Amino acid sequence: MSPEQVVQRQLDAYNAKNLDAFIACYADDVRLYRPPETTPMIAGKAALAAFYAEHRFNRPQLQARLVSRMVLGNKVIDHELVAGLGEPSDEPVHAALVFQVHQSLIKNVWVLDAS
Repeated sequence: MSPEQVVQRQLDAYNAKNLDAFIACYADDVRLYRPPETTPMIAGKAALAAFYAEHRFNRPQLQARLVSRMVLGNKVIDHELVAGLGEPSDEPVHAALVFQVHQSLIKNVWVLDAS
């Protein structure tokens, strides 16, 4: 599976709020970063699953719309518009996500948002 296909599969699972399918796209030792921090905000598949179960997939209006995508080798850079993170009246959030894919699994993610 190509890096772009892996990232699209996880985006589809995210929008379906399908935790099992979403987590299946990630390596066991996945790391999520929020630059400029150099320490991961989430480390490991179990921590990723817990975070998304408790803080994302429990939000009924959660939806990410792909604005644009660029692929550079094993890295996929998505510009997304994410709705449903706060109150229903809140504006969607622009986010840039850099996914590093290794052996058809997402190994590292760098998340940048406009906040």
